[in-house]
Formats: sequence, C-alpha cells, structure tokens
Amino acid sequence: MQILSYDPKRFADLPDYPFFENWSEIDLGDGHMGRMHYLDEGAKDAPPVLLFHGEPSWSFLYRKMIPILLDAGFRCLAPDLIGFGKSDKPDDPSFYNYARHVDWLKQWRNAVVPQDAALFCQDWGGLLGLRMVGDEPDRFSCVVASNTFLPTGGTPSPAFLMWREFAKSSPEFAIGELLQRATQSERSAAEIAAYDAPFPDEPSKAGARAFPQLVPVEDGMDGIEENKAAWEGLAAYDKPFLTLFGEDDPVTGGLGDQLSGRIKGAEGQPHAMLSDCGHFSQEDRPQELAQGVIDMAHKAGFLA
Repeated sequence: MQILSYDPKRFADLPDYPFFENWSEIDLGDGHMGRMHYLDEGAKDAPPVLLFHGEPSWSFLYRKMIPILLDAGFRCLAPDLIGFGKSDKPDDPSFYNYARHVDWLKQWRNAVVPQDAALFCQDWGGLLGLRMVGDEPDRFSCVVASNTFLPTGGTPSPAFLMWREFAKSSPEFAIGELLQRATQSERSAAEIAAYDAPFPDEPSKAGARAFPQLVPVEDGMDGIEENKAAWEGLAAYDKPFLTLFGEDDPVTGGLGDQLSGRIKGAEGQPHAMLSDCGHFSQEDRPQELAQGVIDMAHKAGFLA
C-alpha cells in the first residue's frame, strides 16, 4: 500500500479559500504514518468550533461559513479527513474502516484542540463527530448537525443503496460533478475543479469510494455496537443541539426529526428544514448554518 501526498499545484488559485495550511501527524495503523491537513483560522484563545466535512468533500466546503463564524468571534478548525482534501491518502480501499476514521479524527482533535469546543457536522462528519460527542459529551459545548445521522443498522433506503453501489463500481467517479448534482445552487467551473483537486487519479479516490461502504445501515456491520454505545451519551447530551437539514436531500433529508427527537439538548430548539438546500448544505445555505452555530454557542454561554 502507498500513502499518497497531495500535489500543491492542483490547489493553486482556489476560489474564496485564502486560508493557511496546517498539518498534524497521524498514526494510521499497521506501521503507517500520515499527515492530516486542517484549517485553523481566528485567534488561538477564541472559542473553537470544529467543522467536520463528509463524503466526498473536504475543508473547501466550509469556505462560505468560516468568515461568518470568524466575525462572530470563533476560532474555526476544519480538518481534511484522511483520504480527502490535502490530507494523505492510503491507496488501498480496504485499509479504510469506521474505527480507523474515528481514531484518526480523535488523534487530530486531542493534539490540536483538546479543550471544550462547539461542533458543526454534516454527512460523514456527523457519523464521526456525533460518535465523538456520544463518547465524550463533556468536551462539546454545543452541536449543530446537518444532513447526517449516527446509524445503528436496520434497512437502508433505496436512494442510499444506489449511491453505495455507484461509489463502489461506477467507472466514472467525478467528485466535482457529484458535488454539483447534490446541491441546489450552481457551482462555478472553478469550484468544481476545487472539489476535483484532491483526486487526480483512481488510486487517490480509494477513501472516497470506501466511505459509502462503511456506513453501518444494515445489521451486522462494523460500527453498529460502538454507535449503540455512543448513543447512550448522545441521547443524554443536555447542551444546545440543533438540526438544520436540507429538504432537497433524498438520502438524509428526512433524518432530522429522528436525530433531534432522541437527544435531550435538542428539546425546544428551533430545528429547521431548509428550502432550496441539497445534501451539501454548506454550499446552499451557509448563512443559516453559521447563524445556527452562533445561536447555539450563545445559548450555551460558550460565545460572549
């Protein structure tokens, strides 16, 4: 197996992404080490907010929310998951599993921002972030979740099964076009190129192809028991918890009520289904999402 590093030339002149590079060394397992790239914008002593992306995006997804959150007084931290963005990419799809992704992200969090933090998570950012909240609820001041869930088996939707099969077997796996199709607003050619930038060839897409296969939506899959255990802490989480879901997402759009209905801190919060908003809600409704984070942080007393 090879650990692939990013080509800086592919990331030149990214639109609306004037952020500095930061790096953290990660023990990938089986004797492999890798570098995780992350954004760290704002004053180091400001209240931190963690911004977790999902499949198959990267921290570029948060370029519209970060300026709003910085103006509100946050320190914004957005990692690129291993296999995505500028982070290193093992080229073997079988190397990726749910437990490793959780461990890699926890390594990053413990090294970079071990203190209490707010969380915004979407897609696999929620499968990882909500697991972390359930495991260590005292480390999160408030949470805003969008188009995500913490699954524990059951029966997957036909839409998800189609996506899982497409990611696994489609000969064409054009990441930028996938982002285009899963948003309601139009991406520019430069934005589509930015989403393609991390993936110059098929080996670099190993993590992106693997992710949908790892979602524990069917009984017996890896991660179900760990997620059930995490749900105990997540359900009891009594700090502000808000769901803002895109109503035009055919895969996860209907999961907002299921998520908010099980979490103590979600009671009485202004949960919303956002119109004209697809799966990648950060592209379609960044202002509303950022404001949700700001409002929850104020409610928690985390943001002055």
